[in-house]
Amino acid sequence: MSTQVPALLHGLVDDAAVFPPGSAALHDAVAAHRQHRAAWYADLVGPLLIPASVVAAGELSGLVDPDEGLVVGVIGDTGIGNLPSALSFLAPDGVTARQVEVAVAKRGEDPLPGVAELLRLTDALPGVEAVYAELPLTFGLMGALDALVAARADGVPIAAKFRTGGLAAELFPTPTELAAVICACRDRGLPFKLTAGLHQAIRHLDPETGFTHHGYANVLAATLAAADGDGARSVAELLTMVDPRPLVERATARLDGPRPLWVGFGSCSILEPLTDLIRLGLVNGGYDA
Repeated sequence: MSTQVPALLHGLVDDAAVFPPGSAALHDAVAAHRQHRAAWYADLVGPLLIPASVVAAGELSGLVDPDEGLVVGVIGDTGIGNLPSALSFLAPDGVTARQVEVAVAKRGEDPLPGVAELLRLTDALPGVEAVYAELPLTFGLMGALDALVAARADGVPIAAKFRTGGLAAELFPTPTELAAVICACRDRGLPFKLTAGLHQAIRHLDPETGFTHHGYANVLAATLAAADGDGARSVAELLTMVDPRPLVERATARLDGPRPLWVGFGSCSILEPLTDLIRLGLVNGGYDA
């Protein structure tokens, strides 16, 4: 009998194998994703994330059996306007885009024009269940969140996405900044995704880069606290913790229920976060014959 992933963790980790730092070849990533989807921990795994440029280049052709029903998320690395064209390459291979994700502004830019452009395109994204607007944590953010909420009220399946790391220190939001964003989404009932930097469960200093990374167990506990009505200061405290015990305790109390607000995050490795979750006791690893 397969050991089940608890409901709180369903779909937490999208398969970003082709993205740095893993940078797997596409054929290897597709083959590994099939294995993940057939494994006992399949409920943990979200769609395979693929750049729009790769989709538009037809690189999936020949790698996918049209009858297997591959589900992907398309990352708009070629810009907002090119998303419909990229998606048109999927249907002949029997591939479905469950979600699309695209940056609507660079750091320091007003995100509202990009949000407006993306909203104009949503009708041209057939079959897509969720659209994620990646927003910089700079001025104009709250107005952009309000615009997403207004669109959701009109039935548009759009939500927010934020970057929590990268190749420069300024791409790592402080615990206070991330807590403010989580609480802002909570106050608006707005789901959000995170990307980059969430390599381990617990907040830690990466000795190779010197950057302090957020932990996804910290984010999970912080999001649960926000959903329970905690203020930004309490949420930020959870994001700073390096002792896993309070984080695990909060998550354990909610294992059987759905995860509020936080849709999940992309990881170039599925097994690394799975291993951490097993070590923390949040997933009972393995299976019985």
